[in-house]
Amino acid sequence: MDHLYDYLQFLAETVTVVAAVLVVLSAAAAFSLRRQQQGESGHLEVRKLNERLLALKDSLRQAVLPPAQFKKLHRRDSKSHKQEQKQAVKLAKEDGDQGHPVRPRIFVLRFEGDMQASSVEQLRTEITAVLTLAGTSDEVVVCLESPGGAVHGYGLAASQLDRVRAHGIPLVVVVDKVAASGGYLMAAVADRILAAPFAVIGSIGVLAQIPNIHRLLKKHDVDVELLTAGKYKRTLTVLGENTEEGRQKFVEELEDIHALFQEFVGSRRPQLDMLEVATGEVWYGDRALARKLVDELCTSDEYLARACDDKDVYEVRWVEHKRPLERLLAHAEGAVARLADRVTGMGHR
Repeated sequence: MDHLYDYLQFLAETVTVVAAVLVVLSAAAAFSLRRQQQGESGHLEVRKLNERLLALKDSLRQAVLPPAQFKKLHRRDSKSHKQEQKQAVKLAKEDGDQGHPVRPRIFVLRFEGDMQASSVEQLRTEITAVLTLAGTSDEVVVCLESPGGAVHGYGLAASQLDRVRAHGIPLVVVVDKVAASGGYLMAAVADRILAAPFAVIGSIGVLAQIPNIHRLLKKHDVDVELLTAGKYKRTLTVLGENTEEGRQKFVEELEDIHALFQEFVGSRRPQLDMLEVATGEVWYGDRALARKLVDELCTSDEYLARACDDKDVYEVRWVEHKRPLERLLAHAEGAVARLADRVTGMGHR
């Protein structure tokens, strides 16, 4: 009986802590919402990668070349750059449109995925900004890294990328490390998928894992009442006794999500053999290329550096304004979300 008392005391303390955390997080969310309504949620950062590449080149030349030779090359490049700018202004005036691009443009977005696909909040703003300016002669490149996660989160992220396609703007996804499960769901939207030679690609599957402590509670004579309205309102539970009927229904739901996953990917990449690739497996580099999961082996650095030769390349990033307390609360919220995400999702394991 003492063990049962200790367990119940521990359970009560845990519930209290979790409730306190949720209250704090709710307050933080309300505060964040007020700031967004006041127009103070963040700002857009735009960086021209051509200039960064030239700066790196200049720094290296200055370190390895004799001073006289470096100055000569630096003056030559500066003169060439100024001439290009003057020519661009001249052509724009002749065209009668000051905003008309002389060289094709690439807008680079970066998506770092977690289990909740929380970066979709930044992605949707970045895409909205890009679509106010980009045309069909431009290109959007998304540097994507994600092992997958919650179905609804990655479904929304994929829908954001679909907005680019709907505007007739070429979309390229580059994967340096991993685009699995929900991450691949996003990548499949692109006109072209590029991947590094050892990037993890695929995992077209769905998983769910739910702990159950019913036998532990039963051992200590603890009853759990679960009341529902609707035959399948709750199929599997953590505390109650799970039934075979509930398990079967849960598996049916997983199979349906898997079918939707395959339909979505298949509609974007009809060249795929879904029977071969929709097994939940992952492949690396050449293996993924052979199965047509990707279109080319190439890192993001290589692709963007090469593009800088004849295109203007801009990295677009939405930066949230967060105070130290908000950043701390965001970390706490992320930890709670990661714990909850282990129940169900599209994540690769």
